[in-house]
Amino acid sequence: MPSALKVAAFNCSLKSASSREKSSTDVLLKQVLDAFGKHGVTGKIVRAVDHNIKPGVRSDEGTGDAWPALRKLVVESDILVIGTPIWLGQPSSVAKRVLERMDAFIGETDARGRMPSYGKVAIAVVVGNEDGAHHTAAELFQALTEVGFTIPAGGVTYWVGEAMSEKDYKDLNATPKALKKWTPMLASNTAHLARLLKRHNYPGIKGGR
Repeated sequence: MPSALKVAAFNCSLKSASSREKSSTDVLLKQVLDAFGKHGVTGKIVRAVDHNIKPGVRSDEGTGDAWPALRKLVVESDILVIGTPIWLGQPSSVAKRVLERMDAFIGETDARGRMPSYGKVAIAVVVGNEDGAHHTAAELFQALTEVGFTIPAGGVTYWVGEAMSEKDYKDLNATPKALKKWTPMLASNTAHLARLLKRHNYPGIKGGR
């Protein structure tokens, strides 16, 4: 049996859980976590907007900041998933807030110059009703690699509906054939890479700090 892995998945929808409005991002994230489950990966989805993640680029922005606890969740996980809807052709502002807070990793290296995120794998989950999934994933990946995460083959699972359509992913009666095939493959790629890095993390360099 493969070694157990932990995943931290952020739903960066603009909708709060308290609104009781179904989130398309949440639907696809749950499908990703189900696919991870077949590879010994367990974890939970965090609805980022429901937490007081203060603006800033430090790991702790003071009284009332929810990020320190969420940062701990990220650091203790092997895999990070950023799930976001497409807004104005870009990742949501909530996704950008989460990424900005991980900028602190750059200054939190160990004695060999490795950030807390070294050896951890990250993927993206993107939904929307307009074109832009590739652009949105590219923005996420640039930020994630800059703060130390590794992207597996493929890197993103996404669904984009017809432009100006009112139908969302959450409204589909069945999972599209392409996602039924691709999401399990991405989960497999991600779990494989995460296990390799967990056993053999990047070596860094002596005196890298």
